[in-house]
Parts: sequence; C-alpha cells; structure tokens
Amino acid sequence: MKITFLTVGKTEDAYLKEGIEKYVKRLKHYTKLLIIELDELKNTKALTQDQQKTKEAELILKKISPVDHVVLLDEKGMELSSQQFAAYIDKKAIGSVANIVFVVGGPYGFDASVYARANDKLSLSAMTFSHQMVRLFFTEQLYRAFTIIKGEPYHHQ
Repeated sequence: MKITFLTVGKTEDAYLKEGIEKYVKRLKHYTKLLIIELDELKNTKALTQDQQKTKEAELILKKISPVDHVVLLDEKGMELSSQQFAAYIDKKAIGSVANIVFVVGGPYGFDASVYARANDKLSLSAMTFSHQMVRLFFTEQLYRAFTIIKGEPYHHQ
C-alpha cells in the first residue's frame, strides 16, 4: 500500500521540517510515502473564505485519483487512539487499498466538494493545531502506527 500525504502549503519552520524528515526517513522501512505540498493560493485578499476553499479544492481534487482512499485530517473527524489508528492502517492494507491519501486543507478547512470525495475524516485531537504542526504530528503517528503493526518497541502502553 502506498500512502500519500497531501497538504495545502509548505512546511516553513526549520524545526518542523527536521522532525517531519526524521519520521519520513523512518517510514521508508515500512511503506512508500509520497508527500505532496500544494502551493498556497496567492492574492487572496479579494477572495472570500468560501472562494479560497473552492480554489484549494480544485488543486486538491486534481491530485486524487478515482481509486484513491481519501482521508481528510479534519477537526470533525473520528478520534482514534494510536492503537486504533494502527488497526485502521492495517485494515486498509489488508483490504487491498492501493493508495490512501491523507489530506490537510488550507486555513479555512475544506470545500464541500472535498468532503464529498472523502472516504473518511480523521481528527488528530480535540485541540486545534497549526497546519504546520499537524504535519509533524501526523508523520509521527503514522510511524507509530507501523511500529505497532510490526510489534516493535517504539510505542509503550
């Protein structure tokens, strides 16, 4: 199974980039991970929030194929423990999902068209985090999930 991590905007803070790179490097032992960073919209001052979400949706949906299993990282999504997330990933792999795409939207969330395309929504926490930090938290949790699946000692219960 291939995993794609699709984000609107680039990770800018060096300490976050370093942390993400650390987990991406570790993940190479378990899965093929593709990170796609879409450019943030430019000249958005004249656009409403809904117009921005619509334009971002066009960019997001262009990167998703009809057979991809799409999971939005969304505050209204299901909340899973690390063990439950590992079971979720494992179930998708066993269920012959060829590519699972995890998506982080822009600052105003997702357009209705992206919600309509999504197979699932996942919340990383009831708290709100910056989109930059979500990238680090997600890559760490993905790594943790694979160590749980493989029975490796990274995760402590």
